[in-house]
Order: sequence, then C-alpha cells, then structure tokens
Amino acid sequence: MSAPPLAPVFPEVTIGILAGGRASRIGGRDKAWLVRGGVPQVLRWQRRLAAQGGAFLVSANRDLPRYDAHGLVAVPDRIADAGPLSGLDALAHATTTPWLLTLPVDLIEINDCLLRTLVHHAGTQGAYARDADGVQPLVALWPVAALRDVSAAALASGDYAVRALQHALGMQAVDFDGVRFGNLNTPQDLDDAGIDRD
Repeated sequence: MSAPPLAPVFPEVTIGILAGGRASRIGGRDKAWLVRGGVPQVLRWQRRLAAQGGAFLVSANRDLPRYDAHGLVAVPDRIADAGPLSGLDALAHATTTPWLLTLPVDLIEINDCLLRTLVHHAGTQGAYARDADGVQPLVALWPVAALRDVSAAALASGDYAVRALQHALGMQAVDFDGVRFGNLNTPQDLDDAGIDRD
C-alpha cells in the first residue's frame, strides 16, 4: 500500500512557471520542453517544486495539449504581446491561492530554500530574488490580489516593466549570496547546460 501524498509545505502558495516567451534568441525552440539530463525543463520544475505549493500552473501559449498530456495545467495569456507581464497577468487571474511564486522555465538552477526564504521576507507586499548576477524580477513571490490590480493597470497604461510593478507593490529584494540561477537564453547557454539538441 502506497503512502499518502505529503501535504504541501506552503498550501497558500501557487507555483507558477513562466513559459510563454517566444525564445527568439534560440531559434524559437520552446524552452519548456528543452531536455537536460533526460528531463524537459518544465517537468524538472514540476518535480522539484510542485509538492511545495498548493497548486502548480504553467504560463504557456503553444502546444497546450502537451502540457495536458503530462498532467500540467497550462494558462495562456489573456493579453498578448506584453512580454513577461502577459504571463504574470494570466497566472494571477488563474491562481486561487493568496500567493504566487513565479519562476522562468529557462532557469538553470535554484537553491532548495528559495520559496521558504522568499516567504520569510515577503511580509504582506511580496519579495523577489537577487542572485550573483543581480536582480531576478521574475523569481518572485507575489500577493495575488495586489498583482491582479497592478498588472491590469500596467497593461492598460502600456508600461510592461516588471520592476515597476514590484516597486508599486513595495516588494522586498532578497539576496541569495553565492547563488547563480542562470538562464537558457542563447545557443551557448544551451551548450553549457548540456541541453539535448533537436
């Protein structure tokens, strides 16, 4: 008889993976399904993080049946062509928990205490990470109700800067000393990370 599933560590947090970009610098390859060590990126983050939160969502705009086939809930943009803000808006409106942790799907690594550390520093305004490369605005813990409001205002105004949203919310920067998340942005990044070639 199998053991019952463990309760989520932070049931009030939805894990939201941002995978809706066009990846133009790597020839349009879908970053969610880049394979590293035999595991697609989006499934790597599902396995690593899903049990930590109360729900797991993916912001995605293509190949949606593929997510469904893997038991993932994909949320397409409600408003197109606003960069990462479109994904934040979509996730915020699909989330039913009071908090949303966002991560870009193309991150290479995170530390195991990421969510716990952001929760510790979030207060009521939220928090975002700063690693060895600087501010990582999309590695963030957002208060969902406030995010819905500020993202709607930003989309209406045409100001799509994520940092401006975080400033408006009074979110706290959290230093992860000695940690480098990294990103899969260029062909060289893919080679360096050992991404399988098509």
